[in-house]
Amino acid sequence: MHDFRFPAHLPFRVSDPSPPPSSSVPAGLPLAPGSEFDLIRRFVPNPVAAGDRADVRVGPGHDCAVVAGDGIALSSDMSVEGVHFRRDWLSARETGFRAAAAALSDLAAVAARPIGVLAALAVRREDADTYAVHLMAGVRAAVESVGGVLLGGDLTRAEQTVVDVTAVGECPRPVLRSGAMPGDEVWVTGELGGAAAYVGALLRDELPDPSGRERFAAPAPRTREALWLAERGVPRAMVDLSDGLAGDVAHVAAASGVAVVLEVEAVPVHGSVWAGAGSDEVARAVAMGGGEDYELCFCARPGSVAGLVAEFVQTFGVRLTRVGRVEAGAGVWRAEPGGGRRALDMGGFQHFGGQG
Repeated sequence: MHDFRFPAHLPFRVSDPSPPPSSSVPAGLPLAPGSEFDLIRRFVPNPVAAGDRADVRVGPGHDCAVVAGDGIALSSDMSVEGVHFRRDWLSARETGFRAAAAALSDLAAVAARPIGVLAALAVRREDADTYAVHLMAGVRAAVESVGGVLLGGDLTRAEQTVVDVTAVGECPRPVLRSGAMPGDEVWVTGELGGAAAYVGALLRDELPDPSGRERFAAPAPRTREALWLAERGVPRAMVDLSDGLAGDVAHVAAASGVAVVLEVEAVPVHGSVWAGAGSDEVARAVAMGGGEDYELCFCARPGSVAGLVAEFVQTFGVRLTRVGRVEAGAGVWRAEPGGGRRALDMGGFQHFGGQG
């Protein structure tokens, strides 16, 4: 997940539309009395227990969660207030949902089935009530949307909100970044650039296209889509698009020891990007370099995907688009008319260097 540079003010604020959950202490989570533990009980109103799921042997309320599976996949993602989000952009629930979705997207990248998440939360003293409960409700909503559960976590006080989410999944046959081969096709799910366009408008103090808000505030981890593709033996290499297509596909090229040639004109651009871009070239640059899309990019054998596109779209309501090819060599290139290639003059987001 990449960070944003914030202006001093924005034209609107976001708040949680629903009333806060009840302050009554739900039963079931085995913690001692105390205000901190009462708050944690509100985070987990319906804790998973042994026997509820075959893949969870010990749920929240103990020193460790214990899970079972054939190949345990682990990934973590941190969201820091003022770096990854701010409160006049996102409600507390959206902040939690987005933080969990980013970690769960990493499970999708290797075609892992989600088991659950651990969420470590740091908040200011005055937020250790409604705000924190809404935020953790968002975390739960994200993991439950892909069939997982909240496994536990940690709570502490800090001067700014930090949400650190560890995603846990089962992955007997992980799809790595290192399996691409010359001749493969490069495909992406969904449409790109919506989140980046939305944030870009906010940074310019402009009113953003509302159609891009969901792409930023509630990204959908493509875990089910990844499992569907993997069950059919489609991806030979895969990565999720958190830092932009141009930058993330470079990891596939490096891990596989190949060159990836992107057909820039084929890249599926989210509708909200076009209005503020000014030109097709700028719109495609936003789509390829903006990041925060949490779509999938994968490489597959020639001809192995085209016959599945209609079924994929019907099943998930998500586009599936061929955007390039794999060749011998190294790095990321732009396809030229007639089959040639030239260096791609853009990269993805880097925390300590902007675009790289």
